[in-house]
Amino acid sequence: MAETVSVTMDDVFREVEKYIQRPESIALIRRAAEYAEKKHEGQMRKSGEPYFSHAVNVAYILAELNVGPSTIAAGFLHDVIEDTDVTKEELEKEFDPEIAELVEAVTKIGALKFHSKDDPEYQAANHRKLFIAMARDVRVILIKLADRLHNMRTLQYQPPEKQKRIAAETLDVYAPIAHRLGISAIKNELEDLSFYYLDREEYYRIAHLVDTKKAERDEYIRQMISDISDLLTEHGIEFRIFGRSKHLYSIYHKMVDRHKRFDEILDLLAIRIVTKTELNCYEILGYIHAAYRPIPGRLKDYIAVPKTNMYQSLHTTIIGDAGKIFEVQIRTEEMDEIAERGVAAHWRYKEGSKYDARVEQKEIEERLSWFRDFAAFTGENENTSASEYMETLQRDVFEANVYAMTPKGRVIDLPNGATPIDFAYRVHTDVGHTAVGAIVNDAMVPLNTELHTGDVVQIKTMKNTGPSEDWLKFVKTNQAKSKIKAYLARKETERKAEKVPAGEKMLADELRKRGFDPSEYTDKKHLDGIYSHFNVANSTDLYYGIAVRTINVTSVCEKLTNQKRPVNDETLAAFINRGEKKRIPSRIGVYVPGIESMKMSLGQCCLPVYGDDIVGYVTKGEGVKVHRRDCPNMAKMQQRLIDVRWEEEDNERMYDTNISVLSHDRSFLLTDIVTAVSQSKAPMLKVSAAVNQETLTTTIRIKLQIHDLEQLHILIANLRKVDSVIDVIRESN
Repeated sequence: MAETVSVTMDDVFREVEKYIQRPESIALIRRAAEYAEKKHEGQMRKSGEPYFSHAVNVAYILAELNVGPSTIAAGFLHDVIEDTDVTKEELEKEFDPEIAELVEAVTKIGALKFHSKDDPEYQAANHRKLFIAMARDVRVILIKLADRLHNMRTLQYQPPEKQKRIAAETLDVYAPIAHRLGISAIKNELEDLSFYYLDREEYYRIAHLVDTKKAERDEYIRQMISDISDLLTEHGIEFRIFGRSKHLYSIYHKMVDRHKRFDEILDLLAIRIVTKTELNCYEILGYIHAAYRPIPGRLKDYIAVPKTNMYQSLHTTIIGDAGKIFEVQIRTEEMDEIAERGVAAHWRYKEGSKYDARVEQKEIEERLSWFRDFAAFTGENENTSASEYMETLQRDVFEANVYAMTPKGRVIDLPNGATPIDFAYRVHTDVGHTAVGAIVNDAMVPLNTELHTGDVVQIKTMKNTGPSEDWLKFVKTNQAKSKIKAYLARKETERKAEKVPAGEKMLADELRKRGFDPSEYTDKKHLDGIYSHFNVANSTDLYYGIAVRTINVTSVCEKLTNQKRPVNDETLAAFINRGEKKRIPSRIGVYVPGIESMKMSLGQCCLPVYGDDIVGYVTKGEGVKVHRRDCPNMAKMQQRLIDVRWEEEDNERMYDTNISVLSHDRSFLLTDIVTAVSQSKAPMLKVSAAVNQETLTTTIRIKLQIHDLEQLHILIANLRKVDSVIDVIRESN
């Protein structure tokens, strides 16, 4: 590993003055340097150098990135709050609030004590603080990257155990950030330095392999550069051409992850051509392909479709003389600068222009789609667990390597295996919530289709719809999962809130019919005593259960009052001739308390089943019609209602019922629905299906027979788990 050369103050200002000439800006930077030197006076690094030398090197790295005066000043000052007696308030007075904010943010990151991987939650919590700071002001992370890079360059002075810990953290956290910001120069150096300290034996092995045939490779590259230069000069194109070497960690990573031998890595022989315009790039590509045979499938056009870190270039792999394989990169000068410096190159300080940190941050979010998603995600998820936050960030941002596009050309970066639903939530939360179909490359596909780089994805949406719980089975991004779960939880809370008053009223009405005062029996003391019996935690769950018929209101009344309902219905007394009280079992499994037998039938408007909360309606000439208590027809017939009860459950008795299944349309949907019904052992009497071409949804209506309400609830729950199902409801006739 090469020895690190420490820079001086003169080196910093030579670099600064290449792009900053305004006297007041230079004066600000110099004042910050002198202030930091004074405050760090007497402090030494483990290397034996004055501590201030570290601040100088950080400022130099920032100047190489062409950042603004305030950022370089903050680079000089980045350790004064942490390592001296300086306060943020003092920095505000001495400089300005902007510089003080930057220094404080970097200090907070520096104060994080990263534990070993044996304490992942603590580690994740610290990492999250770092990313939150980055989401608020990207300059903070640029300073921290410069700080980390110089610390890695001087890591040899730390104990071996600390070397490995810092190197692992750098490889896991800081190098990926540099990569996502497009700062490849810093990313590559951080990776190679980390590699050296984490696995020195493997580092030297790869370095030896690279050095073994270096002279031979250099000659091949020299000859290819000469030949291509002659070719392009002949066509009058302005260009720069040079060979480039692959950094060691990248070679190692390819050998391990792709299971390749060293001699199989094609881009060890690599050439870069830098020209003036995009048109020149494509012209050069054409001339090279005309002169050399390209390897099929190795052409990548990152100019037309840039990477999400703004990287642009043409990549092609060709076969040169003697069968040697070369990777050729072709790009403009601006593209080359962005490839090396990334976000820092695009927003490099421009003398004379008015700088606004908030405007820059907004521009970064607009240009870097992943950063916009990251910033939004960070703002929305500060209350999630640290490990969940980091898992989402790692998978959804750092491991994203599938690049799909909207019809308007916006690139959406996704992890492997991502689906149109993941894509929809990346575009916007509302697009994800209302997604009902997907068109990929002009073809309708199921919502669980795996996307690939280059796919053009159009999401079909429909208002007043929501995500299906079934989506959680196939979405890959934690962002989509968290959005879906949050939506479902919110809807469940809303449904409960809407139903609770109805359940409360039903219980009060039932108590009054029994001659009890509801206020006496629905106080906290009485209700607390029955929650465990009905397996609920509170009154909200109890009233909700009553409202949706999963809890029988009659049973609640009996439990609250310790009494069965008295038989005192005057309407019933006037209608029947009371006789012997021995009851004859009913054909439909329903009886009237205290009555031997009576003509009874189930209401066909609401089709009650065993377990429903039911009520009887005394008809003229047709006996008693049994309805569900929530049947809309019963609202008009309060004067002729009587109490009815279910007989003991009879496993042989079956009841007709109707259900409606709303689903996203797809192949074999009806087969899957019918299979789910059959598995629930519910005989089907009739099935019909209708497709809505505008929303790409299907409504399947099924008439079937079941034993009881519990079986119906289980069936509905199972149908909701079927792929693409949006909702299942019980219907009346």
